[in-house]
This record gives sequence, C-alpha cells and structure tokens, in this order.
Amino acid sequence: MIPKLDILKRITDVGLVAVVRADTADQALRVAEATLAGGCPAIEVTFTVPGAQRVIEALAARYSPSELILGAGTVLDPETARIAILSGATYVVSPSLNLDTVRLCNRYQVPIMPGVMTIRDIIEAMEAGADIIKLFPGESFGPGFIKAIKGPLPQAPLMPTGGVDLSNVGEWIKAGAMAVGAGGSLTGGAKTSDYATVTRTAREFIDKIKVARAELK
Repeated sequence: MIPKLDILKRITDVGLVAVVRADTADQALRVAEATLAGGCPAIEVTFTVPGAQRVIEALAARYSPSELILGAGTVLDPETARIAILSGATYVVSPSLNLDTVRLCNRYQVPIMPGVMTIRDIIEAMEAGADIIKLFPGESFGPGFIKAIKGPLPQAPLMPTGGVDLSNVGEWIKAGAMAVGAGGSLTGGAKTSDYATVTRTAREFIDKIKVARAELK
C-alpha cells in the first residue's frame, strides 16, 4: 500500500487531477491513457462511468503505482468508497462532505477530498480529517474565492474543480490552489474520439501550472 503522504505529495507536485467521465468503460480507459500520455499521472475515475470499479481495476492492473496515481471520484457514501479502495483506488474524491466517507477513508489511511461550497463546510471538512478540500463547483466561485478563504484560513488545502480551464488555471494556482481538478475542459476531445487532443491539452495544463508556480516564487 502506498503511504498516504506520498500520494498527497505526488498530487500536489503535478498540480493537476484529471477527472474522467465517460459514457462507456472503454472510453474511460482511453481517456485515462491519453491523459497519462500527456504527463498527468493523477487520474480520477468517477463513479458516473458505467462499471467504474472495473475501470479502476483495469488501470490498477495495467500501471504501477509509480506510473499512475489512481483515484475514484463522485463517491457519495462509504460503501462506494470501500468498493473503490478494494478495486485499486489510492484516493477518494466526493462532490460533497459525507462524514462517514471521511471516517472510512481515514480508517484505511486513504486520502479523501470532499467537495465543499462554504467556509463552514471547509472548517468542518478539515476538523473531520479531510486531506484536500475540493472547492466545487469552481465556476460558481472563481479564483478570487480562494484568496478570500486564505485570509481567515491560510492553512486550508484547496483544490478547485469545475470551471478550471486553460484560460484560468494559472489564476487558480496563483490564488493559492494546491492543485486543480479538470474534467471536460481537459478531456473534451474524447467526445469525438480525438484522444490526441486530450494528450495535448494535458501537457498544456501542466505547462501552465508550472509557469504559474514559477511566477509565484
């Protein structure tokens, strides 16, 4: 089992989690591989994908932990979280804060990233033991919201998801995001089976994150 701190460090180092939503399991596998080819090793397979646990199992069998940081997304409850972990997921992402899911992930020392929308939720998530706080949906806030949060809560480990694209990813990072989650803006090419565009977009995301971080120094 990969140490929890190692997983969190690797996600933070790359700064990008690719959110994989797809109509079929095969499409999800191809999106994950295209994103990985673009230099983004952090993949979040959502449980909206048909047979998501089998996709996670297939990716876990195909790639070593050093190649792929494999996570499960859209996890709504502890039962689904346990299925994801047993299938090979090394971190769990949820669109909302479910305290039972946080407890289960902490029990097995698996990083948990619940979605929140308010300052109260952020504090409650941190007190419950969440590892990364997912600001969701990001398009409802904008990068300025992170700056506002960081005033009273400079210790909050924030990752916006939703509304993050190539035009604003640098702003999110400069505002204080430790990483970002990107879905359709990253994987949209898959809708027309244009996986080369998915790979190219992943590279562009990572390049922009590196530039933004360099400008912060």
